[in-house]
Amino acid sequence: MQRLTQAPSLAMATLWVDALAVEGIAASVQRQFLSSVAGELPPDQCLPEVWIHHPQQLERARALLHDLQHVPQRRWLCACGEMVEGGFEQCWNCAALMPR
Repeated sequence: MQRLTQAPSLAMATLWVDALAVEGIAASVQRQFLSSVAGELPPDQCLPEVWIHHPQQLERARALLHDLQHVPQRRWLCACGEMVEGGFEQCWNCAALMPR
């Protein structure tokens, strides 16, 4: 196994592991229970980590993680007049899809 990254939270680490699994990359969350000892250990040593089971998948996992962390941000005006910002592809006000 090889460490891919440290996650800012257990929720984020779990989401990343699930996204890697969808792409066929075996990964797991490590250090998921260390948050309870933060203070006795340095906080940065208690963050959860994502580990890849097969080192030959590491580069592919890094590329996928980069894509997950850099979702394109858009700004578009919906037909209903609402300005939609961020990674959203659907208007929160009227549920219309973003024009292509």
